[in-house]
Amino acid sequence: MDITILETLVVVTAVLLLLAMTSLAADIVLLTAMVALTALGVLSPERALSGFASPGVMTIAALYVVVAGLRETGALAWLSQRVFGHPTTVIAAQIRLMAASALVSTVVSNTPVVAMFIPIAQEWARRLSLPASRLLLPMNNLAILAGTCTLIGTSTNLVVDGLLQNVHPDAGLGIFALARVGVPLTLVGFLYVLLIGRWLLPDREDAIEQLSNAREYSFEVGIKSGSPLAGRTIGAVGLRSMPRAYLLEIARNGELLTAVGPQEVLAAGDVLTFVGVADAVRDLRLIPGLDIAPDQDFRLNLRSSQRCLVELVLAPSSPLAGMTVREGAFRTRYQAGIISISREGQRLEGKLGDVRLRPGDTLLVETDDAFVDRHRHNREFLLVSGLKDSTPPDFRRAPLAAAILLAMVGLAASGLTSLFTAAFLAAGAMVGFRCVTLAAARRSIEYPVIVAIAASYALGFALTDSGAAAWLAASIAAIAGNDAFIALCLVYVATVVVTELVTNNAAGVLMFPIAMAAAAQSGAHFMPFVIAVMIAASAGFVTPIGYQTNLMIYGPGGYRFGDFVRFGLPMNVFVGITALIVIPAAWPL
Repeated sequence: MDITILETLVVVTAVLLLLAMTSLAADIVLLTAMVALTALGVLSPERALSGFASPGVMTIAALYVVVAGLRETGALAWLSQRVFGHPTTVIAAQIRLMAASALVSTVVSNTPVVAMFIPIAQEWARRLSLPASRLLLPMNNLAILAGTCTLIGTSTNLVVDGLLQNVHPDAGLGIFALARVGVPLTLVGFLYVLLIGRWLLPDREDAIEQLSNAREYSFEVGIKSGSPLAGRTIGAVGLRSMPRAYLLEIARNGELLTAVGPQEVLAAGDVLTFVGVADAVRDLRLIPGLDIAPDQDFRLNLRSSQRCLVELVLAPSSPLAGMTVREGAFRTRYQAGIISISREGQRLEGKLGDVRLRPGDTLLVETDDAFVDRHRHNREFLLVSGLKDSTPPDFRRAPLAAAILLAMVGLAASGLTSLFTAAFLAAGAMVGFRCVTLAAARRSIEYPVIVAIAASYALGFALTDSGAAAWLAASIAAIAGNDAFIALCLVYVATVVVTELVTNNAAGVLMFPIAMAAAAQSGAHFMPFVIAVMIAASAGFVTPIGYQTNLMIYGPGGYRFGDFVRFGLPMNVFVGITALIVIPAAWPL
């Protein structure tokens, strides 16, 4: 074995072990490996850094901005609330969640889709009196499978397609080319969950729902004039069983309605009182037609994108101590409006303006996004803490954001322009039409992920340039006996094993050159092997680290490691068998 091959395999093995067995960040590990390969002379600096100029990597960065526009305008939340409704049985909830997440994941990266549907699954689980663990795993796995239907459904497809275009510039895939294999796999996954998988799901308590020690607030929410909620029942719009709050009462025309049932019809002008934790305000803001704290005179002259929620704890030295909220003129003094007050972890009842403040009171306020920096060291407060993702959506621009997404997909699918160009045009349109601010667009890009993907290209180039990929492919060919189909099966299984140990993008980059070399040595066309790598790199169902969305549902579902193995291993088998039947049929060997 050549020394360069040995050096490359040592570095790649070290990367796999570090990613699988340590908590080191992937971007740090992969950057270190890139530098090591350059220092060893396996790669030139230009070759090592070429991943940072890849159209596929830059397309992923642009798509982060597009998704941010959909999120900031509430377009995704509107879709989930209005289109997919509120099921009444477990089967109906599973079917709707799987169908919804699969549909959206075909054109939006599945990571933000799963993030959006987690609170919806929790809400439905509470209404149906069952653990969220019965819903989250099916929803997550179908989102992953549906992401393989299009080139933009998952970043892995874009990464591998970028590598393919580096080798064969004219062989790039169209945006819907993968539907030939992705759609059958999604259908198989759907049937697996309904016929077999749902019996393998655990009944676990939702760790996030254990809120006994959380601060409790009360919130007033108004039904605006012309609100789409007016005339609909509380149960139909999902206000009866919020995941982080419950509806206490409704004030209507001077009367107070208590013990409100789900069949109560809402009317314009109603003021609803909710009790819950601070994050409940964020959930309520995702529902179009609601006005947070309608009777409080603290309206701030700020755009939606500039607003955020902040928790404050009053210090003994605060001039507000001993004064009522009205006397303290909090809004004038701090340019912030009080939404609710919690004392010793419990909500305070009565009119907010009449509450006499005490040291130690926790205030939930709406203010501008620079408030935390201005008052972080203010001695009048013991704590100043901003709530993550608390900016209210600008629903007025939701149709525009959805139109930009559809235009991007249409441009890329029609062949009028490349996906790279379409994605950057869409990102620019999201900023230009103020669906997302420039600052929020910059924050939305996951720079560590982009760096990790770009740096991982160096590993793939090193495997190819050093001859290590050809050496590994020769080993596969020897086992396969030059049978192209067996070689394809071995590449698929090897990719699945690698993706369960490291990130799916890293698995795609590492296995791509091996797959290309295996295709060449078995005398087969390279395309089936490339497609196999794309699909297998996304088939990370067996371990929590197999796919990044697995970790996102791990805590909310109260899952254990064995739950993923029990539910995901049979799914991997069915998906693998289907993929290895469909891929050679769609792309002949």
